[in-house]
Amino acid sequence: MENSPSFPIDYLNSIISNDKLKQIAAENAEKYQTGKPFPHIYFDDFFPKDFLAKVAEEFPEANAESWQKFDAKAEKKLATVGDATIGPYARALISIMNSGMFIEFLEELTGISGLLPDPHLTGGGLHQIMPGGKLSLHLDFNAYARKKLERRLNILVYLNDNWEESYGGHLELWDKDVTHMAVKILPIFNRVALFSTSEISWHGHPDPLTCPENRSRRSVALYYYTVDRPDEEKAPEHTTVFRERPGEKLTGFEFNKQNIIKILKDFVPPILIKLLKQFKG
Repeated sequence: MENSPSFPIDYLNSIISNDKLKQIAAENAEKYQTGKPFPHIYFDDFFPKDFLAKVAEEFPEANAESWQKFDAKAEKKLATVGDATIGPYARALISIMNSGMFIEFLEELTGISGLLPDPHLTGGGLHQIMPGGKLSLHLDFNAYARKKLERRLNILVYLNDNWEESYGGHLELWDKDVTHMAVKILPIFNRVALFSTSEISWHGHPDPLTCPENRSRRSVALYYYTVDRPDEEKAPEHTTVFRERPGEKLTGFEFNKQNIIKILKDFVPPILIKLLKQFKG
């Protein structure tokens, strides 16, 4: 690619060092693993600011064809599919976060051994929520059928410079009965949030975004897996499960492309599902 930057190894090493990762893990493992309502943590100023600014600059415009659009009662957001349309700085960030060095850091921090990255970025990659958008409380899909793996960990890198509290967009972590919000995390620039995924890890950005029309909530999302998981955490395979907060109503089927795909995928050949996903209507 003619205009793509090259990344000398010393530049990549300067983004985050193994020594720094080891120190962060040693100092924060207990805090992460004992986090309530489920294991979680977030860090500020985790990566070099100038590097993340380059990642943010690569985000496509909201009307770009590279976005997969979700527009339903429970979720209104944009997401990339795979890595073909992701820019070079975002690719470099993802490569670092999927590297052996970074995986060892995650295992030490979380106490989860045998973590595996997803090179296909299934459900991950670049995410963008426009004004009025939201992501209701949910449990993530718990199995990666393509590789027969268990989903165990989410990482979100926020890219929202000069983000004000009044804009909203907080990541909310709720208790297992979805009766109480326990943690609220503002998605400010260079804040990195991590949490373990299980059948009690209810989370989301459930209130519509109130930022100015020329702003959006941007993040890079990566998910990690293991071959197995503790017996007490096992559950039948499921896709994303949305849940209403107290007093909230999300009921009612919406006739949109995402819901049609969810219904049809059990009845039609994969090639037809692929064609439907490519349809712009």
